Amino acid sequence: MALNSNGTIVETAGLTKSYKGVNALKGLDLNVPKHSIFGFLGSNGSGKTTTIKLLLGLTQPTEGSASIFGLDSVDESLEIRKKVGYLGQDPRFFDNMTARETMRFRAGFYYTGPSMAIESRISEVLDLVGISDKSDRPVKGFSGGERQRLGIGQALINSPDLLILDEPAAALDPMGRRDVLDVMRSLKSETTIFYSTHILDDVQRVSDSVAILNHGNLLAQAPIEELLGGSGKTIYTIVLKGDSSEIQLRVMSKEWVESVDVSPSKEETILQVSVTDDKAAEAQLMRLISTDEHVTVSEFKRQEMDLEEAFINLVEQNDDN
Repeated sequence: MALNSNGTIVETAGLTKSYKGVNALKGLDLNVPKHSIFGFLGSNGSGKTTTIKLLLGLTQPTEGSASIFGLDSVDESLEIRKKVGYLGQDPRFFDNMTARETMRFRAGFYYTGPSMAIESRISEVLDLVGISDKSDRPVKGFSGGERQRLGIGQALINSPDLLILDEPAAALDPMGRRDVLDVMRSLKSETTIFYSTHILDDVQRVSDSVAILNHGNLLAQAPIEELLGGSGKTIYTIVLKGDSSEIQLRVMSKEWVESVDVSPSKEETILQVSVTDDKAAEAQLMRLISTDEHVTVSEFKRQEMDLEEAFINLVEQNDDN
């Protein structure tokens, strides 16, 4: 499998799409690492589906370029599609067909070899997406989550190097969403997953990297830990009972501690410790405060920005500009 020169599966440069003079996508620069689960996050109408169409060569860019496996999305789109599995927002099935028959129908577009080999691949994929025990049931009796599992199975039948999922869990109940996220996690070693969504919680639960889109503008792109870390600082909240003055001095003396905010009261003292080195804090901070026998630690927790907070902050900053 060929990769782009920097080792990424998907790369875009200044990718722009206009419809009747309106920019649906504006100068998008993306890099999707191999064997990652890449969450493409944005509200409805932000440009996510437009981007997917451009990547698959289903529409052509107004400006800029996109490549997958080092292949140009315009000039080499047919070659790209041979290596990509795709699941649209609203997959449709022949309800009277069984899951196995559905997979066999889809496999007919890719395989011309011995039927035994085709059936082996179908069984392998049905097991991979967790519906092998339902393989001979008509699709019309499937739950929403089971239908999405089958949809992902169809997208996997050609052993793709990249799996593109457009809002795979948007219309599902919590159990169906859990089903889809479980499948995505299990596929990480098999392929690279690029999926669009507006569901913040899903992105935080399964993604390695995330890009945030708003009104066609890319607001951020980073590994999920880096995005949630904000500026790279982490804050620890520590609640102490007893005389903590000695501990405060001991903590503030460390070079990896940027600041210590103290909120004293009659019964306890709350320390907000901002650190610049997570590894040092994890290894030393609890030890520093627990060695004082005159102080009791009643609470010790690490605070991180959640994705909803990061998303709202970025969107509000963009809307203000």
